[in-house]
Amino acid sequence: MPLRDDIETVLRAWNALEVNRGASPIIDFDCHPGGPEPEPAPDRLTVYRRLADLHQHATGLLAARLDADLAYLGALLGERPPLNDYVRATQGCDAAGWPDDYIAERFEQARTALADLGIAWGPDTNRELRQAEGPLDVSDAPDAIRSAANDLEPAIRQATGSNAPYTLTIETAEVDAYWAYWLDGAGHNVRLRLNLPNVEFTQAGARQFALHEVLGHGLQSASYTARAAAEDVPWVRLLSIHAPHQVLLEGLAQAWPLFVLPDDKVLIARVRLAHYTQLVLGQVHRAINAGTPAAECADHLRACVPWWSDKTIAGYLTDRGTDPTHRTYMWAYPAGFDWFAALADADAKVSREVLHAAYRDPLTPTDLARLWPDGPPIGGPGGPVRLRKPPVP
Repeated sequence: MPLRDDIETVLRAWNALEVNRGASPIIDFDCHPGGPEPEPAPDRLTVYRRLADLHQHATGLLAARLDADLAYLGALLGERPPLNDYVRATQGCDAAGWPDDYIAERFEQARTALADLGIAWGPDTNRELRQAEGPLDVSDAPDAIRSAANDLEPAIRQATGSNAPYTLTIETAEVDAYWAYWLDGAGHNVRLRLNLPNVEFTQAGARQFALHEVLGHGLQSASYTARAAAEDVPWVRLLSIHAPHQVLLEGLAQAWPLFVLPDDKVLIARVRLAHYTQLVLGQVHRAINAGTPAAECADHLRACVPWWSDKTIAGYLTDRGTDPTHRTYMWAYPAGFDWFAALADADAKVSREVLHAAYRDPLTPTDLARLWPDGPPIGGPGGPVRLRKPPVP
């Protein structure tokens, strides 16, 4: 695969350039580590021209990956294409959105799950849910996550057919960013970082962390590493959050409890709530990019999720409206979550086939739709860009 290898060489040089300048890395997980340290590319424009030259010879998966790299790099260089064009090129699906009545259904689903725990909808919903989840001291979190991962690992391996080994390291960080936890790594070495200012640890949260980060992203990436070591795979062996496999990675990571812990009422309530809030964020993602005033978007988020602070809301809007990285990456969350939440209710044979394939190759939305043709449209069925009065009890 000489073209694939040439693409990886350029991406490694681009990654070194960004890291050296203190910007976000391009490579989030390296499924083919080793070799000499790459020489940083001289500048972004040189990288763009090299990738464009390679694109002339690419087809299929390699062309799709280069489409994403060029679109993202173009955004870093100052381009601002329409949101749907940008998301289609990077995440591999449309930013079509979901109808109001569908979001209202997901709201009722979340509210019912919370009501079953005796939790009412309002400004205190999240605080009461965290109490139900079982508060956990920050110093106990790493051990709780490891324990939960050990307990749940057999179920995930059975569901996916993966036998790949991995080694987990857990670190803490204090970063002014949206994320509460983040996973990266290389080969079979997986690093989980906990962003202390954004994390309130709970017992149920430890199970969620274990499924999302360790057994989701970590084991999944290690599984790709194992396959890449055994076969000459046709895909770029460097995972990046601006590329079209991200809908799969974030979608399944968020939905894993629906597949393996359906009777965990507390955790499922958290998942149902997250599904609804991601769809709401999808609404304002489209709206802020369509020119809706920020204050109107903020008022909508506060009405839909009454416990979110102004600081939280401001971060969500900034990420989706102005940041080139998160303007693409944040769409992977609602798009992937909604599709995999639907898959959890699908025929067991279909879900088994998808889950096995998902730990074999970094699938694109096109791949997922091919595996489950009857599934919902990834990125939503479409609807007008408007912010209507949200459903409230």
